[in-house]
Amino acid sequence: MASPTRWLSATLAICAGVTLIAGAGQAANGSEPLPAGPPATQTVQASAVLKPAIYRGPKATSGKVVYLTFDDGPSRYTPAVLNILKSYDAKATFFLIGSQIRTREATTRRIAREGHSVQDHTWRHPNLKRLSATEISSQFTRTNRAIRRQGIRQPVCERPPYGAFNNRVRRVSQTLGMRTVLWSLDTNDWRRPGASAIARRVVRGTSNGTIVLMHDGGGNRSQTVTALKSVLRTLKARGYRFETLPACS
Repeated sequence: MASPTRWLSATLAICAGVTLIAGAGQAANGSEPLPAGPPATQTVQASAVLKPAIYRGPKATSGKVVYLTFDDGPSRYTPAVLNILKSYDAKATFFLIGSQIRTREATTRRIAREGHSVQDHTWRHPNLKRLSATEISSQFTRTNRAIRRQGIRQPVCERPPYGAFNNRVRRVSQTLGMRTVLWSLDTNDWRRPGASAIARRVVRGTSNGTIVLMHDGGGNRSQTVTALKSVLRTLKARGYRFETLPACS
């Protein structure tokens, strides 16, 4: 089953209702394979029960803004990503895996020190839909504590691994005072299709307010690092600026 890479467009109105479908072994967002199990299907009806907790993008802004987001770090590739962002005066939002902070504490602090947003991507990257409310809460709270220990403020946003969430995940997130943040353009960089393919996908799919999903961890991200240079160079030449997500700032 092909991955619907843009199923979460920033302009999509949740009140209209939308069905999110993941094929067996494939994430709903296409960002990485799901653990083995039956297809995960979630239908959001016109009641918009998820609207208060789900963030798909900011309101229209003046000028041309892109919101780069990075999942699955910190990792050995994160410093290279930070170097490139710095060279283009670009800001981004990083969704960190808490268990990896322990061996990348300096990198975690650097992300915040250089003006990027540090947010929650759970403790060990599980499919949250398969966990109890207590287990979901632990995934978020352990990561939040690890982030705060680095002198960084409490995250106000979380991104569920694989884009997999349900009402239980939503309720736990809200109880913890966090928003679930998704994206509008999935680079599929986890598939490692080549740096040029990643960059081309971003450049062609970007418009004002696009939330771009990339990965600075979870595997070999050398292609993402190379693609990022091309993305920033091309989009900056077209008048775009790169900011942290307003909902998470």
